[in-house]
Amino acid sequence: MKKWGFLICIILIGYIIAQAPAVLGEKKEKPVIILNNDEKHAGYKAVSGEDMKEQIHKGNLVLVNSKHAIRPEGVRSDIVNVAEEAALVQGYGLMDQRLMLSREVAERFRKMVEAAGAEDVRYFLMSSGYRDFEKQDELYREKGSDYALPAGYSEHNLGLSLDVGSSLAAMSEAPEGAWLEKNAWKYGFILRYPKDKVKVTGIQYEPWHFRYVGMPHSAVMAKNDMVLEEYLEMLKEKKNVTVDLNGETYHIHYYRVSKDTPVYLPVNEPYDISGDNMEGVIVTVKK
Repeated sequence: MKKWGFLICIILIGYIIAQAPAVLGEKKEKPVIILNNDEKHAGYKAVSGEDMKEQIHKGNLVLVNSKHAIRPEGVRSDIVNVAEEAALVQGYGLMDQRLMLSREVAERFRKMVEAAGAEDVRYFLMSSGYRDFEKQDELYREKGSDYALPAGYSEHNLGLSLDVGSSLAAMSEAPEGAWLEKNAWKYGFILRYPKDKVKVTGIQYEPWHFRYVGMPHSAVMAKNDMVLEEYLEMLKEKKNVTVDLNGETYHIHYYRVSKDTPVYLPVNEPYDISGDNMEGVIVTVKK
C-alpha cells in the first residue's frame, strides 16, 4: 500500500507541474504565474477613493472602445512629432512626417524594431499614431464607420497606439507582422485586434494596430491569449494577482474606486497606476 501511495503522490506532483503556465518566448524567461494573492497593507499608504477619481480615466490600461470614450485627462502628455526627434526614428520608416505619438511609446517601439533588426526583420513602417479629436472627427466624416471610429472612441486619440506596416507586403503576410505578433509583448505592446477576438473587441482583425500597455500586463495577456477587455475583466474578478517574470515579481491590485473604499499605494517600492476607464484603478507594484 505504501508503494501505491508513493506512486499516487508522484503522479499528482507531475500533474501540478504540467499545469503550471509557461510564458511564450525564449527559454531564459521565467514562467508567468498568476495567483490569487491576499492583499497585505503593510508598507502601503491608504489614499481616499475620492482623490483617485480622476485616475480612473488615464494610464496605460485605459479601455477605449465603442462603449468607453476617452476623457481629456486620458490623452498622453508627452505627445511629440516623431519626425522631429531624430533619436526616435531609427530602424523604421515614417509614412507621414507629421505623425505624432507618445515619446515613451516611440522610444519603446524603436527598441522593439532594433531587436527585430538583430534577427534580420527590418522593413518596418509607422503609418499612424496619435490623432486629436478634431482629426479623428474629420477622418470619421470622410471615411465612415467602416474605416474609422467617432472622435473619442478611437485608441489613436490616446497616444498609446500606432499602426505598423511593412515595405515588403501587407502585415498579415509580411515577416514584420509575424515577428511583432510573436514578440511585441516582450516590449510592452499587444496586438489590439486579433483575428480570433472580433466578438470581444467589436473590431475586425487589424494586424497592423498595436497598443502599448507595458509590462507585465502584455506578458500576461500574451500567455493567456487575452485582449484588453478580457484582461481587465480578469483583474476586476481576482482583485489581486502576482506575476513572476524574468526574475522580477509584480503584484497587481485592482480597486473599484468609491468614496468609501481606500486605494493602497506602496510607500518604499516602485509602482505604476492606471485607470481602466470604467470604474476602477490598477496598481502594479514591482518587487
